[in-house]
Amino acid sequence: MTSSTRRIGLGLAAAGRPAYITPARSADLGGERDVDRLRSLSHDLLDAAYAGGVRYVDVARSYGRAEEFLAGWLQARPEIEDVVVGSKWGYRYVGDWLLDAHVHEVKDHSLTAFTEQYRISRDLLGPKLAIYHIHSLTPDSPALADKGLHRALAGVRASGCRVGFSTSGPQQGEVIRRALEVEVDGLPLFTSVQTTWNVLEPSAGPALAEAAASGVTVVVKEVVANGRLTPADHDLAPGAVAARALAADRGVSVDQVAIAAALAQPWAWRVLSGAVSAAQVESNLAAAQVKLNAVEVNRLTAMAQPPQEYWAQRSARAWT
Repeated sequence: MTSSTRRIGLGLAAAGRPAYITPARSADLGGERDVDRLRSLSHDLLDAAYAGGVRYVDVARSYGRAEEFLAGWLQARPEIEDVVVGSKWGYRYVGDWLLDAHVHEVKDHSLTAFTEQYRISRDLLGPKLAIYHIHSLTPDSPALADKGLHRALAGVRASGCRVGFSTSGPQQGEVIRRALEVEVDGLPLFTSVQTTWNVLEPSAGPALAEAAASGVTVVVKEVVANGRLTPADHDLAPGAVAARALAADRGVSVDQVAIAAALAQPWAWRVLSGAVSAAQVESNLAAAQVKLNAVEVNRLTAMAQPPQEYWAQRSARAWT
């Protein structure tokens, strides 16, 4: 185990529910995706990640049964005491475990939704729940200005659990800066942020650097761009082509280059793997040994997509 490996976390967004927007799911998961199958898969992933040094696990109320799967894994392994769990509220899973559901998740940033979802998350995860994020905060979210919600979140803060938010969309930097201005009782409400950053969409980088400098915990999500920067995809965006070329020059895989680029950011506390197989976990963790210099990272991010274009393509990805 190395300090760099410890900076990698495991996210169960793709393993806690049958359908998601990552590619090659049929090859990775097969046709059998019932609850027992994905529970077993999640436990295998957690075992492999923990053995490799991972100590941070990311789940959410909308990730199907990911919180439940993680809680079961923790309960079956009482000797494990050093795992830190981050979860999120603000979306509900409504896909009814169907691959072809018309809608898979519904957003709700109300105080009522928080009250209901926090109780469930806390009951499942208990004292392991160390960070609780608002899920996908955007400029139009009522959670930015809801004083009643802020007061309720401050109660979570007072319990010793970090309160934070995740972001999505082309205005992530703006949202980060606005949210970090929120105070309750003279203290910053949010001390953790989980944000999409990858070599195709690095626009939140400056805001994340500012957040980290003020003491905020920064978790990087979607570092392989929902599968676009993995061997399963052959994306033609210039940044993806460049990442594959650098990987070939280094004799490593493109997911390792993508994760290494995020690990090279000094403001990144944890960089999430979204692996759905033990082999993917192994590959992702090996990224900790791939050291990219500033010139290499800057060369990749210089070919990033315009944020509006990146997020439009992400929104168009099919759930499979």
